[in-house]
Amino acid sequence: MADKSANSDRFAREPKRRITAATAIGMNALNPIMRFQVSMLRIWADSIERFAGNYKKELEETAVEEQSDKERAA
Repeated sequence: MADKSANSDRFAREPKRRITAATAIGMNALNPIMRFQVSMLRIWADSIERFAGNYKKELEETAVEEQSDKERAA
């Protein structure tokens, strides 16, 4: 009787072990993918910040040029 209960416990735990192992494998495979996506998002955000800075600088230069054009016309 003790053998049957020991075997049933082992079989009951085996699916849990398989699920745990599959989850661990999946998470280990997902880690590099997530790191890559984060690095791509950082590059994207950096390029947007640079674009915004360049755009702002161009607006300021245009405003200065328009002001100097008005002063010359006056």
